[in-house]
Amino acid sequence: MSKVVKAAYTAEAVAGFTHRTALEEAARCLLCHDAPCSKGCPAGTDPAKFIRSIRFRNVRGAAETIRENNILGGSCARVCPYDRLCEEACSRCGIDRPIEIGKLQRYAIEAEEVFGMKTLVAGEAKPGKVACIGAGPASLAAAAELRKAGYEVTIFEKEEKAGGMLTYGIVPSRLPQRVIDHDIAQVEGLGVKFEFGKKVAIADVADYDAIFVGTGLWATKLPPIDGTDLDGVYAAADYLKAARTTETQPGKKVVVVGGGDVAVDCAVTAKLLGADEVKIVYRRSLEEAPGNMNEFQYALELGVGITTNMAPKAVEGDGKVDAITFTGREGVLDGSELKIACDTVVFAIGQAPEAVEGVEANAKGGVAAEAGKTNIAKVFAAGDIVNGGKTVVEAVAAGKEAAAAIIEYLEKGVK
Repeated sequence: MSKVVKAAYTAEAVAGFTHRTALEEAARCLLCHDAPCSKGCPAGTDPAKFIRSIRFRNVRGAAETIRENNILGGSCARVCPYDRLCEEACSRCGIDRPIEIGKLQRYAIEAEEVFGMKTLVAGEAKPGKVACIGAGPASLAAAAELRKAGYEVTIFEKEEKAGGMLTYGIVPSRLPQRVIDHDIAQVEGLGVKFEFGKKVAIADVADYDAIFVGTGLWATKLPPIDGTDLDGVYAAADYLKAARTTETQPGKKVVVVGGGDVAVDCAVTAKLLGADEVKIVYRRSLEEAPGNMNEFQYALELGVGITTNMAPKAVEGDGKVDAITFTGREGVLDGSELKIACDTVVFAIGQAPEAVEGVEANAKGGVAAEAGKTNIAKVFAAGDIVNGGKTVVEAVAAGKEAAAAIIEYLEKGVK
């Protein structure tokens, strides 16, 4: 793979605010007393407060607000679905357009990095050791909250780097690795210990006072159709991880099945890494697709084709993928069929959880947990392994909630 192609794959697609444009955008804020934007953030990042700080040129204060409430503020600034959360709630929607909250958050965290601001400190040491299994968003958020409360925390991660889906499952043109690394550095700065290359079970860390499970969704999920065992068929997570960690070729004619952000990331990855033709095919309409419309627009600008209301019927080929066929959506394209010649098919239809031994499972095969608590007193869980796969900011919120439950448990049981 040429350096030019790899550079295009890693280059950030959207430029951030400059100091001047950030101040201009912050000045549009109505300074609502009971700000709906802050109520619209699952992680409680408090946009109203950090936008006010930027407006009055207190960038350090803005970074402190973001970081105190959301340890992954830099990553969320790139990948959070603002259009469906805080920006949708913005009071300016009824006047002209919402404040660009995501870009203002990005500006504040970029300033934090440039000026080397240290915004968080660990709390006074308390008795109690916590093991976090997995180093994805929920675990990182939980670990940060626990360290701020003064507890000793070690994160065990089977991969070589922390971040989970942030590091291995999102195209770097949307979320550069340096941004993820800067977020993780804030967690490390609090004194959280990391042990990489270690896949551990609950029994392996039974000597810890509390255990948090945040292993995410990494098991392959493919549709029950013919041909998914052919060479050239991938699950989305495997495809994205291979692109981030190896020099693998993306395929020349690539079809991505799905309509979420992960599907778009797969299509963009293929295109930026040199695929000649890339198509997204979704079983519903574009209006019903869960993916961010701005990301779909970016994919279209790269030359990715999008076909809707078609469901996969079979993958064809003799050992290797030659084509994929689709059938029309009932009530919309009844009786229609579509066949696309291709050498690579990527199914971005969700991932499945890996079983966690000894913990009660939920209906989706993940961990059954309520407010972070499982059926085992000292074991807690949150994030995709519990909710079946949602957004990064929701994983952060769930990790914080689980941390609160762990702190309550430790305060009662560890002396």
